[in-house]
Amino acid sequence: MKISKNYKKFLLLWAGELISCIGGGLTNFGLGIYIFQKTGSAAGMALLSLIGFLPMLILSVPAGVLADRYDRRLLMMIGDGLSGVGVLYILISMLSGEAAMWQIYVGVAVSSCFSALMQPAFTATVTDLLTKEEYSKANGLVSMAGSSRYLFSPLIAGLLLAVSDIKLLLIIDICTFFLTIISTAVVRNGLESKPIEKKESFFKSLKEGWQVIHSKEGLFLLILVSAAIELFLGTFQILAEPFILSFADSKTLGITETICATGMLVSGVILGGCGIKKNYAKIMSVALMFSGIFVAGFAVTRNIYLISMFGFLFFATLPIANNCLDYLARTNIPDELQGRAWGLIGFISQMGYVVAFTLSGVLADSIGKNTGRGVGVGSAAVIIVSGICLAVISISVLFIKKIHGLEACSCDGYVNMNRI
Repeated sequence: MKISKNYKKFLLLWAGELISCIGGGLTNFGLGIYIFQKTGSAAGMALLSLIGFLPMLILSVPAGVLADRYDRRLLMMIGDGLSGVGVLYILISMLSGEAAMWQIYVGVAVSSCFSALMQPAFTATVTDLLTKEEYSKANGLVSMAGSSRYLFSPLIAGLLLAVSDIKLLLIIDICTFFLTIISTAVVRNGLESKPIEKKESFFKSLKEGWQVIHSKEGLFLLILVSAAIELFLGTFQILAEPFILSFADSKTLGITETICATGMLVSGVILGGCGIKKNYAKIMSVALMFSGIFVAGFAVTRNIYLISMFGFLFFATLPIANNCLDYLARTNIPDELQGRAWGLIGFISQMGYVVAFTLSGVLADSIGKNTGRGVGVGSAAVIIVSGICLAVISISVLFIKKIHGLEACSCDGYVNMNRI
């Protein structure tokens, strides 16, 4: 099958995203270990994740508007380049002595603020480059790039931490920013930016983004369901590491995370090769139901082999679910409104992560303290409950007809509706 010129550009852009995710994963893994070793608390790791995530969430909405008003590739270069300032600040703090917790949190927050420019611009650029028929294959690769922070980064970081310390991980992450900027610049030079036909106020652009996701009830329901799902996925994301670290070292954690994330690689490659043709809502629901079952199985034992098996199966289902969700949303949004719409979609759906990052660590520590069995048992209990809830929510999607109806719709329906 012949690969189109724009798909080749997408592959170059995707390669830059892959490198960026690996570098960011090294820093995230290293800082998580660093904080857990100092505090012995799941809440400390959760706070780090919250500080890194919250600025990106808050700024994702204005970043989406900017992605529709200005050069998307330039925004990606600015966001990725300046996000390295926060990592550099943490590195300098550690080189001058042991970094204080507040210095780590400040550096993570700064990096997160600039990273917020990246995602809406990247998502909208994929739409600029590809046809509707190419979305499904591209989504599999994009999902695989996002999974690289779990697939490659933990193994690399775990091995490097066995012979060095976190400063080496930060240096490598800083170096990846240059490669990512270069790949984006090459794509930008070969891709003509779409002209802005009219200058609209920021709030009018924001209002249009809200209208496009709220006008289709099925789309808005899908976003709300996604927020609930991400609450439980975020809980697992936060507590999996302290659960394993309660009985294993960082090297074992890194190897285990890599084995688990291999599931994402396998299904991502399959999706990249053949894609999904129909029944997106049904496939998404079934995939997420099994995700919940595997999440619960992950924490029922301290046998590292069973943990790795359940983790592998869990990660294998995620690209399938993400592919379906992304397709249902993307094909119901007009191209010219993609940036602002995805900024709002990200803001609403990822509120689930905010709740998870705020409460999961505190709950795990509290259960561990009250039972006298430590943070590992507390983390396991919260993970199991989250997995069961995820499965129940996912099954309910099978009975929401308006979400299933999104497959028969397109962004043309939205445009015509607003002309009546």
